Amino acid sequence: MKLLLDLARGMLARRRRQTLVSVAGVALGVAFFIAIAALMRGFQGYFISQIIDVAPHITVKDELRAPPRQAAELAHPGGAVTVSGVKPRDRVRGIRAAGDKLAMLEAMPGVAAAPLLTGQALLRYGARDVSATLLGIEPARQARVSNIGKDMIEGRLEDLRATANGVILGAGLAQRLGVRVGDTVSAVSPAGTVLPMRVTGLFRTGLTALDNAQGYTLLKVNQVLQNRPNVVNQIHIRLRDVTRAEPLARQIEARFGDRTESWEEQNANFLTVFVIQNAVMYSVTGAILLVAAFGIYNIVSTVVFEKTRDIAILKSLGFTERDIQLLFLAQGLAVGLLGAALGCALGALMIEGLAQIRFGVETPAGQDRFMLVRDWRIYAAASLFAVAAAGIAAVIPARRAARLDPVQVVRGAA
Repeated sequence: MKLLLDLARGMLARRRRQTLVSVAGVALGVAFFIAIAALMRGFQGYFISQIIDVAPHITVKDELRAPPRQAAELAHPGGAVTVSGVKPRDRVRGIRAAGDKLAMLEAMPGVAAAPLLTGQALLRYGARDVSATLLGIEPARQARVSNIGKDMIEGRLEDLRATANGVILGAGLAQRLGVRVGDTVSAVSPAGTVLPMRVTGLFRTGLTALDNAQGYTLLKVNQVLQNRPNVVNQIHIRLRDVTRAEPLARQIEARFGDRTESWEEQNANFLTVFVIQNAVMYSVTGAILLVAAFGIYNIVSTVVFEKTRDIAILKSLGFTERDIQLLFLAQGLAVGLLGAALGCALGALMIEGLAQIRFGVETPAGQDRFMLVRDWRIYAAASLFAVAAAGIAAVIPARRAARLDPVQVVRGAA
């Protein structure tokens, strides 16, 4: 094997310029793969982390995923029965036996749950009216299922209990109303209830849709405001392992019957966009490596053509077809390995260069730079793809070299 590697190195060294061009092509492909993957995965990871930080991992709602089946359908399952014109029944909204369901959820390992009552309200301050979504919460429980505590920019979540009819507003919502901490606003619900509410704090999540239209108050206060005593219409769940969200949501829905949505289901559109982004990214970087693979194919084919007599001599000295194949395959793999190593170093430099770029304008989430992922798996994937492409590119000329008949070659030369 050592002899084969020495021969392969010598053949590549004699065509130094072509070898360097092929190595540079592979290196650029690997470097762009690493830089673009780090950029895309960084953005996607940041976006998902923002969703996970702001929204619950699982939401149980006071809804049904599908309308209940009618008696005719139940009596003839699988039969040619069609029921139409069924009008929805006027059911009292709210999660039934919410306390029992909360107790069962909190008994599960790695699960934290909190009850909520969400409802619309018109907030009035002076002559300005702004529509908002108010979430009635229990502060201690809500702190376990959301990061609202760390999103507070003024006041504390616990201040809701210390203030009569206290409310915490999103920073954008407070700006639209023109209020500050300590001001009193009038809240008018669709039920016609009017409550004076004192602003005890402000929060900023970085998501404009929430910061401009959402507020928190005590669960009991919101129940009074919405005229829905003792009603809970959502249960928010946070998991220690976020990857369990979708299967656990299906289990909870099958057990309770209430519509249960995981964060993946609620953000399915965004996650689909990420799949398309990844497909585009891998297609572009794969095309660069494919072009580099053609360069490797060209150099190995040229060496085979120029070394025809040498191959014949090697086979006459006892080298087998397998040895000849390995000789030229080793040349392709050597170019791939050198290009991968150089590409990893160049990719790391590109990532550090991108990390120094500043946009000059800070985003609402506090970011003014590229979000980059420095993951060894990206380097491993890029290197593996490059070496595999180099090996495949070298296989065809290597097999052609192994099939050469030394007798015919010598006779032709003579």
